[in-house]
Amino acid sequence: MPDVIVDCGIYREGRRTEGPADFSEALAEARAEGHSFMWLGMYEPTQEEFDHVSSEFGLHPLAVEDALHAHQRPKLEVYDDSLFMVLKPITYDVEADTVTATELMVFVGDSFVVTVRHGEASPLAAVRRRLEDHPEILRHGPGAVLYAVSDAVVDHYIEVAAELQTDLEELEAEVFAPVRGDTRNTAAQIYAFKREVLEFRRATGPLAEPMERLQNPGVPFVHDHARPFFRDVDDHLTRANESVDGLDRLLSDILAAHLAQMGVRQNDDMRKISAWAALAAVPTLIAGVYGMNFDDMPELKWHLGYPAILLFMAVVEVSLYRLFKRRGWL
Repeated sequence: MPDVIVDCGIYREGRRTEGPADFSEALAEARAEGHSFMWLGMYEPTQEEFDHVSSEFGLHPLAVEDALHAHQRPKLEVYDDSLFMVLKPITYDVEADTVTATELMVFVGDSFVVTVRHGEASPLAAVRRRLEDHPEILRHGPGAVLYAVSDAVVDHYIEVAAELQTDLEELEAEVFAPVRGDTRNTAAQIYAFKREVLEFRRATGPLAEPMERLQNPGVPFVHDHARPFFRDVDDHLTRANESVDGLDRLLSDILAAHLAQMGVRQNDDMRKISAWAALAAVPTLIAGVYGMNFDDMPELKWHLGYPAILLFMAVVEVSLYRLFKRRGWL
């Protein structure tokens, strides 16, 4: 159990204080005082490791199942004895150009907060330290922790969106570069980028409804004074969702422009091939006519016939070349 418990602390009047090492005793002490709560942080617990926690805190079996198996969409569920929220923190690997979503579950109840992390993308140590530096926020109880965790996740969405915007501008410059590159690689990059944006959207889009609920009355275990904080998180989430929508629209426009460019380039190639084929067809036609071995043919016995035909071929070839060049076919 100690391996999966990242941290456990009791908070009284917004300040962390020493308490029992055992989380069961810490929970009992926090509930007995009335104005305190405990925050238990866990990392990828197994079924056996989480059974004692769920029974001690009275967590709902459905929420426990979601917390253990992960692979959930962002959501907010209200049970009789607790509040259960799923968040999907995002990381962006600039080198590999990949968006990775992990999962973070938050249980909020009477005098307790339990956070369960899956994956490396959602460390909460910095969030805990930042909250402990602001006891005026922690005084609002477990709801303050839910706010701080949500705020950290959503703020990172905006940072990732900015990084994606930078990479999108580089991709856009590559697509519209005057020097033609590997079009197949460019198309693959655009499709890969769209998949990363889709992964990003799966994390940000469904979170809008839980944030709207948290800033309105009626959600238990969230103090009324904490609701304006969730309104601020919702504003940041709206910015993140707008950024994701903008990225998706720009990618669709870039893909359409890239496909249009490929069509134009193919047409240019076909025109050039057709022009060169026409230039080759004229001498081939004339030589073919005079190579049919008939006795009665115009100018067949004329001693200047051979150079005259060569000169005629040259004049026609030069005329066609200038015509195609002027029209941009060559």
